[in-house]
Amino acid sequence: MSTALPLAAALLLDAVFGEPRWLWARVPHPAVLMGRAVDTLDRGLNRGGARRLKGLCALLILAAAAWATGWLLSLGGPLAEIASAAILLAQKSLVQHVRAVADALRLSAGDARQAVAMIVSRDCRDMSGPEIARAAIESAAENLSDGVVAPVFWFLLAGLPGLCVYKIVNTADSMIGYRTPRHARFGWAAARCDDLLNLIPARLTALAIAGVARRIADWPAIAADARRHRSPNAGWPEAAIARALDLALAGPRSYDGAMQQLAWVNGDARRQIGADDIDAAVGILWRVWALGLTTLCGLAALTVAVSN
Repeated sequence: MSTALPLAAALLLDAVFGEPRWLWARVPHPAVLMGRAVDTLDRGLNRGGARRLKGLCALLILAAAAWATGWLLSLGGPLAEIASAAILLAQKSLVQHVRAVADALRLSAGDARQAVAMIVSRDCRDMSGPEIARAAIESAAENLSDGVVAPVFWFLLAGLPGLCVYKIVNTADSMIGYRTPRHARFGWAAARCDDLLNLIPARLTALAIAGVARRIADWPAIAADARRHRSPNAGWPEAAIARALDLALAGPRSYDGAMQQLAWVNGDARRQIGADDIDAAVGILWRVWALGLTTLCGLAALTVAVSN
């Protein structure tokens, strides 16, 4: 709990400054460096036989390097920890990307398709307005878990080293954790580890969304929808935000030119959604952020009270 106060400061710092372009135009963002490390190991090890074992070795190398980096940065004291954690949080950048889809959708479907393609991996070329809005809201919910709640959770449990390990695993999963011919075996360890590290944060995110939306009574329905989702974790925040906004999410979508008939989340609810619904989802993102900040401040105050 001693990490609660610097983490609260990091949340505030990220919410105010986000990703300053002047800085990342001059030096590589840590996410870029993590991506380069994953790519280097992918190109160097993902060949020949024993690819699952090689993928596990790659993940262990990445995790060890991330832990060591986090430990070294933490030696710089609270200010270094706060700055590092703020850089690895993604509240403001998430809000900006999701809100950009709503703004673009108010202009034209073409503009909105370009905006939503920045935050989802599905095919966007032929998306209708409601499909664009649905994709943006789903991305908002999933990335609230991956980019904010999970980093906070792992920082609380294991400090800056724990946060760095989570981020490198999440980056590896996003790059090599797919069931493609190239990565089905090599990326297996990254995908399974990411599932494990997000197991609790995804459910906490769903609980937080349901809490701020006053939909805790819908928890059994949220859990039922989440279990029908193809992902063991992403379905939880998606199911919660679907109930919070009274919308139907998920459902059929196209990947690499092939339509996939995925299950609906809250399928009996409204499906004709638009920019105003995206804005409402952004509002929930900020309310969950505020709940997290309040909780961290409470933990910090409790730590001080107990220590005295």
